[in-house]
Amino acid sequence: MSFQNILLTEFQNAPFSKIKIENYQPAILEAVELAREEINEIVNSKAAASFKNTIEALEYSGKKLDRVTSIFFNINSAETNEEIQKIAQEVSPVLSEFKNDIILNKELFKRIKEVYAAKDSLDLTKEQSTLLEKKYKAFTRNGANLADEKQNELREIDKELSKLSLQFGENVLAETNKYELQVLDESRLGGLPKSFKEEAKSKEKGGWIFTLEYPSYIPFMKYASDRELRKELSIAFGSRAFHKDELDNRENVLKIAKLRFKRAQLLGFESHAHFILEERMAETPEKVNLFLAEMLEKAKPAAEKEFKELESYAKELDGIDQLQKWDAAYYGEKLKQKLFDLDDEKLKPYFKLENVIEGVFTIAQKLYGLNFKEVPHIDKYHPDVKTFEVTNELGEDIALFYADFHPRPGKRDGAWMTIYKDQYVQDNKNERPHISIVCNFTKPTEKEPSLLTFNEVTTLFHEFGHALHGMLANTTYPSLSGPNVYWDFVELPSQVLENWCYEKEALQLFAKHYKTGEAIPQQYIEKIKESANFLEGMATLRQISFGMLDLSWHAIDPTNVEDVKKQEVEAFEPTKLYPDVASNCMSTAFSHIFQGGYSAGYYSYKWAEVLDADTFEYFTENGIFSKDIADKFRENILSKGGTEHPMELYKRFRGKEPKPDALLRRAGLISK
Repeated sequence: MSFQNILLTEFQNAPFSKIKIENYQPAILEAVELAREEINEIVNSKAAASFKNTIEALEYSGKKLDRVTSIFFNINSAETNEEIQKIAQEVSPVLSEFKNDIILNKELFKRIKEVYAAKDSLDLTKEQSTLLEKKYKAFTRNGANLADEKQNELREIDKELSKLSLQFGENVLAETNKYELQVLDESRLGGLPKSFKEEAKSKEKGGWIFTLEYPSYIPFMKYASDRELRKELSIAFGSRAFHKDELDNRENVLKIAKLRFKRAQLLGFESHAHFILEERMAETPEKVNLFLAEMLEKAKPAAEKEFKELESYAKELDGIDQLQKWDAAYYGEKLKQKLFDLDDEKLKPYFKLENVIEGVFTIAQKLYGLNFKEVPHIDKYHPDVKTFEVTNELGEDIALFYADFHPRPGKRDGAWMTIYKDQYVQDNKNERPHISIVCNFTKPTEKEPSLLTFNEVTTLFHEFGHALHGMLANTTYPSLSGPNVYWDFVELPSQVLENWCYEKEALQLFAKHYKTGEAIPQQYIEKIKESANFLEGMATLRQISFGMLDLSWHAIDPTNVEDVKKQEVEAFEPTKLYPDVASNCMSTAFSHIFQGGYSAGYYSYKWAEVLDADTFEYFTENGIFSKDIADKFRENILSKGGTEHPMELYKRFRGKEPKPDALLRRAGLISK
């Protein structure tokens, strides 16, 4: 009956409205079998192994499986429910097993080895050489050279890991969704902006409801003057999946860390971090530790000075003797207002969501000649989703773009960019990508449109930077296309675009009052720029601490680690400013490293900041809308994907290797 399954038909755009939940599992299972047949064709070929009939054939195999699974797992992040989560738990081990069936296929690896051994005599392009190297390494780094019993052990580890990381994420989502802080006494809501209170008012339950979703949690922590309520919400957020109940992630954290270590050892690596970093710009945990230590040395004195200033201010204002974690955002915002007379409530009227979208589109047009046209008829998975056709100056199709901006049950926290269809070239046809960004911005109310905080503006620009990396991809092979690059290079296009949010030339394009249309006042622009480095030492220290926590799980032998909280406290010690909260644990909700792809890679946010500061300094030297620099960035970075080593691409763009100086100057940690 597979002909009735919409997911197994040929389609250009994802047919969301026609997909039934019961379509997913059979479609994935059948697509696995179709992909298996394609692999068997390669293996059973009587022709001698060649780049075309082995490497290229392997690269283009499984396209139907890729489309179906990309739709399914994206829906599992943006529009999930218990049924979908159950299917994810069931199909993940199947997909892991199938991946291992390929990686551990001796006959397939034999053919790949034959091509790899002859690589010097083959007339390959740079991209073809990269693909060959990548395919060969994918096999050797995943056990192709292991003995049979070790390969079987690897398979079991991978199946278990895929289930554990899914369970980890589901627990965090369930913990986030189940918590509500109900406040019945309005007098306890001092400091909260009127629009935010309006959004939180509950007709059904009475009073005001605050949750652990970012659009609710972050403004509450920033503005609520009731310290006890801040404490309650902060502890609820910090103790997600740390309650010794069925949603507790401690056991999952320990199992994941230990299985990753065991896997790395099986493959001949010292630790999971050694395994991961072999395929990163940073190369080794030692280099990452040196990088973090260098940043720590520069940031810690500044952070400690800022912390003392914040502590003194809180004491002077409210007699607070000991600053706690639930005080950080509140007094940080108060001090910022005092120093710069600038807060989100003053800025939000100038950042209507639709205007910010139009602004980022205009900036993409000025830099890269892209045009965005909303096409509401494109099928979508939720009414909130907006769809756009992206074309170039010649009117040629560049991409299809989905944008999903507001929180709802079944959608995980945070913001991310994802892909529904890769860009690649086959049979002389350049297949253009389908790109999506997903965010969690405050929804419009009956009285007000969706007005963004400045932090949300930079988040939108960040994810749109990732989207540009996907949209402007122009490579032959899908696995080397767009953001399919080394993980510590992937944040460069996203982080660099955030810089335009601080520039007068860019802000004047879109920062207009939603009622009057008045452009953002010049003094606000100056204050945004001035306040950019406010508490930057503390912010840098926080990012370093997350990178160090990540390595504390992945650059060691965790076999004898039994206490998740103790491990975390020790990792945070060098960066500690606030007293520890015994009931809180970050690791149990650290989805980046235990569910997402950032294990042994969280340092890459800071690493990419080095690249982005160096890149933007190049723009500012030539004008932030310099077509010359934008063309170089597009040609050498955005369009090239993972076709070459990122350091080579970066040096071709910039003319030299990056150094931290531009970042340290921008952060005010060294003099300009």
